[in-house]
Amino acid sequence: MQAIVMAGGKGSRLHPYSALFPKPLMPLGDKPVLEILLHQLRAAGVTHVILAVNHLRHLLEAFFGDGSRFGLSITYSVEDRPLGTAGPIGLVLDRLGEDFFLTNGDLLTTLDMGAMLADHRARGADATIGTYRRQLRSEFGLLEVDDKMRMTGYKEKPTYEQLVSMGLYVLRREAVIPFMVPGEPLDMPALVLAMHQAGQNVVCHSQDCFWLDIGRPDDFAEAQAIVERDPQAFVRVLS
Repeated sequence: MQAIVMAGGKGSRLHPYSALFPKPLMPLGDKPVLEILLHQLRAAGVTHVILAVNHLRHLLEAFFGDGSRFGLSITYSVEDRPLGTAGPIGLVLDRLGEDFFLTNGDLLTTLDMGAMLADHRARGADATIGTYRRQLRSEFGLLEVDDKMRMTGYKEKPTYEQLVSMGLYVLRREAVIPFMVPGEPLDMPALVLAMHQAGQNVVCHSQDCFWLDIGRPDDFAEAQAIVERDPQAFVRVLS
């Protein structure tokens, strides 16, 4: 079982920290974020990880090496230019089996990836999107008006719930091949929309789990605080 991990981004939302470290190497407790993710992928049955790298790739290669100390085989796919969150698939199709994971290198979650893979296969999915129900708060007061612009309601910075993508997918190799042009940029939203429009079986998977977007400074600070209180918070799921 293979996984492609997108680890080539510049992490611009975490500047200035990510100017010195690739975002997947940002530390949480005594481990970088990507090391936690690798252990989770291994627990889900992944044996071979392909790291799609670009920004500060020498640091990633130096730390993770061939993956043997993590119980994995790690190889690298180097982007000469940014290819988006799906484009790197086209460069490594010959290394992939029937189904494979694709994930952001800064993914931080307690989701059971093995259960997600089992759900993908049980539903005969071409693509399975890992999702999370997140509370979003508007920065503004929202006005409601009628067709004559008379106010009919006023909601002060309302909170609402949305199903969001976690940046974790299980994909069927043969299903994505028609959309891949090696070396051409492509993002995951565009890929799964194209698959859906072509009549393929694109499903969403949700669990009672925890997820943070650590590209956001506030979420990264929250993650650090969680690990400071409970160093096993994101690895307990492996036991």
